[in-house]
Amino acid sequence: MSSPILKLVAQRIALGILLLLAVSALIFAGTQVLPGDVAQSILGQAATPAALANLRAELGLNDPAYIRYFRWLGGVVTGDLGTALSSGQDIATSIGSRLWNTLFLAFCAALVSVPLAILLGLLAVRYRNGWVDKLISGLALASTSFPEFFIGYLLVYFFAVKWQIFPGISTVYEGMPFLERLQAIALPATALTLVVLAQMMRMTRAAILNVMQSAYVETAELKGLSAFSIIRKHALPNAVAPIINVVMLNLAYLVVGVVVVEVIFVYPGMGQYLVDHVAKRDVPVVQAVGLIFAAVYITLNIVADVASIIANPRLRHPK
Repeated sequence: MSSPILKLVAQRIALGILLLLAVSALIFAGTQVLPGDVAQSILGQAATPAALANLRAELGLNDPAYIRYFRWLGGVVTGDLGTALSSGQDIATSIGSRLWNTLFLAFCAALVSVPLAILLGLLAVRYRNGWVDKLISGLALASTSFPEFFIGYLLVYFFAVKWQIFPGISTVYEGMPFLERLQAIALPATALTLVVLAQMMRMTRAAILNVMQSAYVETAELKGLSAFSIIRKHALPNAVAPIINVVMLNLAYLVVGVVVVEVIFVYPGMGQYLVDHVAKRDVPVVQAVGLIFAAVYITLNIVADVASIIANPRLRHPK
C-alpha cells in the first residue's frame, strides 16, 4: 500500500476517533438535561429528602458534570459501562446478548438486501429507460416513501394476522434452534430489507450509469462487447467506490436504525433495550447504548472511507 493511501487511511481513523469523543460528550450532555431526577425515579415519590440526598451522593450526582463525564469515559475505555440503575445489573453483561441479537438481525437483512440491490441496479442499467428499469425504479421510489413503522405494521397484518405465516412477535432466546430463530426474525428482517434496499439499488444504478458515459465504455461498445459484459467487466469495477459507500452507510443504518423495527416486533435487541430504559430514565444504560450505536455507525463509515480509498484506481496507481 502506497504512502498517500496510508496517510489518507490514518487521517480517516484519527478523524473517526475525534468524532467518537465529540459524540460521547454530546450523549453525556444530552442525558444530563433530561427532565426528572434520577434518584427520585429510583426511590419513588415517597422517598424522604435524606434518602434522596444519600442516593445522590452515592451515585456521584453531586459532582460537577465534567468530573462525572471523565469518570464515565474512563470506565468505558476500560470496558466498564456501569450498572443499570433500574435493575442493578451490569450493563456490559446485559448488553452482550442483545447486541448479538441486533447484529444477527442486521446481518440477515444485509445478506438479502446487498446482493439483491446490486443485482437490481445492474438490471436497471442493462435495460435503462425500458419497462424493466421503470418498474424497478418505481417500486424503489414507492418503498422509500413508506416509513419503517408503516412497513412493519403491514407485514404484521398480512403475514402474522391475516395469513398467519410468521409470528408477529419476534421472540428469541439463547440456544434457540437456528431455523426457528430465522422464522422468528423473518418479518423484522424483511422490514429492514425493504427500507434499505431501494436506496442501495438507486445509488448502484446511478453510479454505474455515471461510469457508462466514460470513453473506455464507448470503446468497449464499439468493439462489439455485449451490454452485460461491458457493465460487469468495465463499468461495475470502476463504480465500486460509491457503491461501497452507500452499502456501508446502509449497513450502519441496519444496526443503528433498528430501534423502531425492534419495538414494533418486540425483538430483544439493542433498540428495545434502549427504549425500555429511556422510559425508566436509566441514564447509564441510555449513555452506554447510545455510545455503542455511535461507535458502530462511525466505524462502518470509516470502513467505507478506507474501502473507497483502496478501491480508487487513481490512488492505487498515481501518475
